[in-house]
Amino acid sequence: MIDYYEILEVTREATDTEIKKSYRRLAVKYHPDKNPGDSSAEEMFKQISSAYAILSDPEKREMYDRYGEDAFRGGNGGGGFDPFDLFREAFGNGGGGSFFESFFGGSGRRANPNDPADGNDLRYDLEIEFEEAVFGSDRKIEFSRLAACDSCHGSGCENGTSKKTCPRCHGRGQVSVSQGFFTVMHDCPNCKGAGVTAEHPCRQCAGTGVRKVKRTVQLHIPPGVDTGTRMRVPGEGEPGLRGGNNGDLFVITHVKEHAVFQRDGLSVYCEVPIDFATAALGGEVDVPTVTGKMPLNIPAGTQTGDTFVIRGKGMPSLRRGERGDHHVKVFVEVPKRLSTEQREALKKFSELVKGNSSAHPVRENFVEKAKKFFQL
Repeated sequence: MIDYYEILEVTREATDTEIKKSYRRLAVKYHPDKNPGDSSAEEMFKQISSAYAILSDPEKREMYDRYGEDAFRGGNGGGGFDPFDLFREAFGNGGGGSFFESFFGGSGRRANPNDPADGNDLRYDLEIEFEEAVFGSDRKIEFSRLAACDSCHGSGCENGTSKKTCPRCHGRGQVSVSQGFFTVMHDCPNCKGAGVTAEHPCRQCAGTGVRKVKRTVQLHIPPGVDTGTRMRVPGEGEPGLRGGNNGDLFVITHVKEHAVFQRDGLSVYCEVPIDFATAALGGEVDVPTVTGKMPLNIPAGTQTGDTFVIRGKGMPSLRRGERGDHHVKVFVEVPKRLSTEQREALKKFSELVKGNSSAHPVRENFVEKAKKFFQL
């Protein structure tokens, strides 16, 4: 997925002035007239222009911050603009013709409107269980996308008819508009820059050549995915135009929180309660891991907060074929209800260890450090 802030090399907290300043710098750097024959520079110029068209508009920027590119799937975003017009506008003076021609020695160029154009990518956010992230799963996902109209097969014309040269622009795809001493070229409003129009538009798709359809895709979720993992399904995006390739579908996973486990990368963490006797005398307790129950040896004198590591029982890696570790943090559970016999036993134990510094070294160390405060 495209990050408009990253393209313009600004942070999400950037001011309007910072966004415009960065756009100007990058637009000059990648302008096609400054990089003749460099298709990658031309593509970068278009991406920069698309990003600026969204982020320079407060309402569109707010929608993008909240919903990402999905906010403009229906044509409500930065589409339909001429990046060269945007460039001229950003450098002032309305059309900005004098600066534009003096800087590059020519006028803005545009791609052939009849060239193939690839379709847009789509995003699908998928919520999965923690266990699916551990072991992987197979899921069917259903979503809506545009597809070639099955009535006109994508032509936009009624059956038996064809497209004709646009009478307004005479097939050029552009019309000229005079602005003072300058003449500025714009996409033809009649044919939207295509140079041709449907003489009898398809009634099913209103001449657009596409219709919204529901798609079902079988998706394999590999073990080890995390929140934010992006999976690409080739060709399941929106259809291309004039023979262009379909876009791709990108599935973004969101892993639900688990009642027992927490995850940090490949490491898994959990907290396990142990009783006072086990903490003092040592012993063995069963602890849960993502792969099942495991015995854990608790050494004598274990304290609340002590952490033990079980190697290789964490999350699997998506690419490296290894597993992380499982971290067990223990806490000593103090009994809340005691019988008379238990109380007497604990009192006797307390008397036996009273004054024995080796039995409570942490407390003795604390008392020594805080001695002067006890004497106040």
